[in-house]
Parts: sequence; C-alpha cells; structure tokens
Amino acid sequence: MSQFFKRFLPDPDRLANTWGLRWLGPALKHPRLWHFSRRGIAVGLGLGIFFGLLIPIAQIPFSAAFAVLLRANVPTAVASTLVTNPVTFGPIYYLAYRVGATLLGEDAAPPPPPGAGAGEEAASLEGIWAKVTGLGKPLLLGLGIFAALGGLGAYLLVTWIWRLKVWWAWRQRVRRRKMVQQS
Repeated sequence: MSQFFKRFLPDPDRLANTWGLRWLGPALKHPRLWHFSRRGIAVGLGLGIFFGLLIPIAQIPFSAAFAVLLRANVPTAVASTLVTNPVTFGPIYYLAYRVGATLLGEDAAPPPPPGAGAGEEAASLEGIWAKVTGLGKPLLLGLGIFAALGGLGAYLLVTWIWRLKVWWAWRQRVRRRKMVQQS
C-alpha cells in the first residue's frame, strides 16, 4: 500500500531546493520524514488534525514545520490539515463555538456583529471580521478542545489500527505454519 502512496509524493531533493523551502534544506532530506511507519504516520496525522482544527490560516506550514521537528511523516501531516475545508469549516466552527459557550456558561447563540443589518457593511470584510472576532473565547476554547482531542484521537486510532493489523498478520502466519505442520 505504501508504494501506491509514494507515487504521489514529491521528491525530497526537489523540495529542499524549492525557493520557499530552501531554508529547511537538509532537514527535509531526513528519511524518517518520508517513511511510512507506525509512529511517523500516527504523529503526522495527529499534528495535521491538530493544526487543521486549531489554526484557520497557515495550517499546512505549521503542521509541516512541526512534522520536521518531531520527525513525523510530512505528507500525512500536510494532507490531514484538510480536515477543515470549505465544506467542513462552517459546521466544525459552529460546533466548537457551541461547546466553548456551554463550557463557559455563556449564551449559546453567537453575538450579533457590530453594525449587523447595515446592508453592505455586514457583507464587507470588516463586517465578516467583526463577526469572527465577536465569537471570541467560546470559539477559541471549543477549537482548542477539538484540536487536542482530534489530534490525540487520530494518533491513538492509527496506533491501535496499525497494531491490530500487525497482530492479525502474525496470527495468520501462525495459522498457516500450523496447517503446514499438520499436513
């Protein structure tokens, strides 16, 4: 299965010579960053989901940088930041706000933005920014909880599935060996 995914990965040497990534140079060539191992995939997925849920902007650079620091699988970290995309962004942020508001004991309805109903102003960038900043503490708390639980849950799930797969393969080998010995 890993050979299937490796076809789509960029060449580490080419990435190390890319203009924006040249400063990472030798660090990007480390083999552990591109190897499909249990630890690398689990940490990469956890990092990607963590930063994908926590940070609305520049998720990919943060997850890639931390994957390099922690020697996790970089492609997995980068790809898993897409947990938040234009389709999932709204529901995730709404649920995060509701969870944060509930935990803080605040009214669960988002506050109206300043100047709401002012026509063009509400649809402008300032109106949208006022809406987002008006959500404040409940949204940040909810996103922090989602990010921590999502990242940890992804790490534990990958670790558990990987170990289950290894156990199953071992069990199949033992069965085959017993069948050959009985024959």
